[in-house]
Amino acid sequence: MADDTNKGLTLALIGTLVILPDTVLMRLSGLGPAQMVAWRGLLQAAMLIGLWLVLSRRKGPELSGSLTVTGLLAIALQATNAGLFATGIALAPVAVVLFAVATTPLVSAVLGALFLGDRLQPTTLAAAVLVLLGIGVSVSGEYGGTGSAWIGALCGGLVSVALAGSFTIYRARPDLSVMLTVGSGAAISGAVGLSLAPSMFQTDGYLPAIWVTGLVILPVSFTTFGMASRYTVAANVSLVLLLETVLGPIAVWAVVGEPVGPRGLVGGAVVVVTLAVYLWDQRRRALRRRPQVSPVAG
Repeated sequence: MADDTNKGLTLALIGTLVILPDTVLMRLSGLGPAQMVAWRGLLQAAMLIGLWLVLSRRKGPELSGSLTVTGLLAIALQATNAGLFATGIALAPVAVVLFAVATTPLVSAVLGALFLGDRLQPTTLAAAVLVLLGIGVSVSGEYGGTGSAWIGALCGGLVSVALAGSFTIYRARPDLSVMLTVGSGAAISGAVGLSLAPSMFQTDGYLPAIWVTGLVILPVSFTTFGMASRYTVAANVSLVLLLETVLGPIAVWAVVGEPVGPRGLVGGAVVVVTLAVYLWDQRRRALRRRPQVSPVAG
């Protein structure tokens, strides 16, 4: 069990290190919201659906499952996630978007209680209040004209709800293909972005940067996080992923000079510390519930 946990943590760490440059590359691309949604969605869709076609051994049942009500809802939620995250990064401070997206574990706990009969613990509600307070403080900060913090909080919050909703569906319907539904959602968001983008190649930055995010970062991180969740509890993966919430804004500041400001730092610290404590508690509870294997006498 210890070996599996270490393997899961290693995979989660690899996924986090891979996804860390994502927001930096999005900034360096210099693209507008529709362009960014289009490039990321279409490239991610091509990679994931291509991998599904090559790797899946149950194409018929998985395709049928994706066309059910829950399958289509999962696809719609993934399209929302893909579209709003890119929009938020294009229009708002990176830090605020990442702080808001980091609330996904809390939203997942609430949705699990509402739809799957999970027990909603008092610690979840307390953590939610503190996290909302932290996001409120971060939104009130100064970010040097890098966009509207309120738009960032709104987009990040909706991404959190979309992600949590899709995770809840995958728990209820383990037969659904995550690769196919995520790829299909990305294709939808990409198609919408393409229809709204004035030009796919006009940019104030470096266009190939967005190609790296769509072709490499998103598929690799998606795969490693999915593999990590097979070896260790979800709280462990979420704890490691918090590194992106901490290091992402620092990386953007270091590379493109986007400031965070004192209130942003304080609000972000409240969010990260609260989530770290909450996820650590969830990890402890999950590991305690795991069946212990008795040693065989020899």
